Amino acid sequence: MDIREYEPKSSLVSPQNPKTRAKYPFIDVHNHPRFPMPPDQAKKMLADMDALNMKIMGSLFVRGGNNERLKSAVDSAASLAPGRFFFFASPDYTNLDDPAYPQRAAAQFEKDVKLGARGLKVWKDLGLNIKDSKGQRIAIDDPRFDPLWDMCARLKVPVFIHTADPKQFWEPIDKNNERWLELQEMPGRRRDDGSNPPWEQLITEQHNVFRKHKNTIFIDAHLGWLGGDLARLGKLMDECPNVYTEIGAVLAELGRQPRFARQWFIQHQDRLVFGKDTWNPVEYHTYFQVLETADDYFPYYRRRHAFWSMYGLDLPDEVLKKLYYRNALRIIPGLDASAFPQ
Repeated sequence: MDIREYEPKSSLVSPQNPKTRAKYPFIDVHNHPRFPMPPDQAKKMLADMDALNMKIMGSLFVRGGNNERLKSAVDSAASLAPGRFFFFASPDYTNLDDPAYPQRAAAQFEKDVKLGARGLKVWKDLGLNIKDSKGQRIAIDDPRFDPLWDMCARLKVPVFIHTADPKQFWEPIDKNNERWLELQEMPGRRRDDGSNPPWEQLITEQHNVFRKHKNTIFIDAHLGWLGGDLARLGKLMDECPNVYTEIGAVLAELGRQPRFARQWFIQHQDRLVFGKDTWNPVEYHTYFQVLETADDYFPYYRRRHAFWSMYGLDLPDEVLKKLYYRNALRIIPGLDASAFPQ
């Protein structure tokens, strides 16, 4: 038998409280539904959202989400499901060497907000792949983006920023790498040091932006890839009151440290929003069980992310409400708050 096939069934018998519906209505701030969307597909998605108790979903463009493409998506969602979806635009990276680029990018985003964008989505290609005309990597904290971050502050909209990938993608693919199985299944996710900047450099550049632009709200995606070091993430958030974070695709990090993660969530309850990153309704059930119950040792939904089992955090109701909807309603403008309890 190949080690990749080894998947023992637990013989542990312990009380389980599976959840198929969130205890409170919630907003998923991190997903990627594509609009325009066929009416039948939208109808099915809305039914699945209702079953989960999801009232609003964010659609975050990875790239090219501005101008007419953004307007088309906003108009489609408004006609099919008014109030149920919101959109974050993506930056315009064209002609970065143009001296007029900084102001042009900021002006483009201001236009995108008028077209319906509720914030800005910055993907990991900034820092990893975007280069200037000479082939030089553009750093995340490059000053030519300063007017863009400042425009977000002026318009009072957040920046949702995904920087780098899990740190293990940079580490040797050997018996000590927790993401060994994922890198076997998806070898393209490997980040070779020879062709990629170091992980720590990327994270440092991101944090430099947070510190420099204190009036801009940033949502640090995927727990900033610090779900395995919540103390470090907490220190950053204590230093930078403008930084929020979300839990998309990193639930497994929380489910293996329930006592400390619970304490951490309570301490930082005003700075957390709910995100999932991919749309598969059944997978939300594991999120609800981790966040809402005190269950022991139950399976995660994707083995390549976690070969370990989950434990519930049993979060207090007030923390759940802030995570599920209150914080998002506070920092993302224009969302319909009528579907949520006070």
